[in-house]
Amino acid sequence: MKKFYFLSTCNTCQRILDHLDLGVDFELQDIKKTPITSNQLKQLKELSGSYEGLFSKRAKLYKELGLKEKFLDENDYKNYILEHYTFLKRPVLVLDEQLFIGNSPKVINSAKTAILNEK
Repeated sequence: MKKFYFLSTCNTCQRILDHLDLGVDFELQDIKKTPITSNQLKQLKELSGSYEGLFSKRAKLYKELGLKEKFLDENDYKNYILEHYTFLKRPVLVLDEQLFIGNSPKVINSAKTAILNEK
């Protein structure tokens, strides 16, 4: 599977999308227009090892809801991600069995290298 989960309204996601030059064999999913499904999230969790690894603690709602002060378990992370797109750390790139989460330069460079090695 080759898939890119992102927000079309996010300048960082757009910049990364342009930088990666994914090509036509990648499926793009704007998580605001087409929310992530439970099955999709389960597949991402299997690749990442945890729902927490997919969860964005930088989201505005994370602070607004006071989640930093609460103990969250894996089920909580899963439910929050399914409840609102902003809780999914983004972008998320799936390249077969490899998963690249977030927008750090290290992650993006690793993704770019993996994509180039696929071609």
